[in-house]
Amino acid sequence: MEGACEASLACTTCHVYVQEGFLGRLPAAEEKEEDLLDLAPFLKENSRLGCQIILRKELDGIVVRLPQATRNFYVDGHKPAPH
Repeated sequence: MEGACEASLACTTCHVYVQEGFLGRLPAAEEKEEDLLDLAPFLKENSRLGCQIILRKELDGIVVRLPQATRNFYVDGHKPAPH
């Protein structure tokens, strides 16, 4: 997984498919994540941006799968602010 924007919600290179049993354990995607996912190739019902999944005890054992391709439309030269 590339993660080009370093979790600044500026790309979809961390697009993943979340295993069905864990999808309901995640908080709902915020509007910005939903908007970016609309731009991701190979979008599915269980698509999420991996950078927005905060690992917690209730997600122990989560399985995510990578799509066959991602699109990096991140602006070259941009340096995201530290978290």
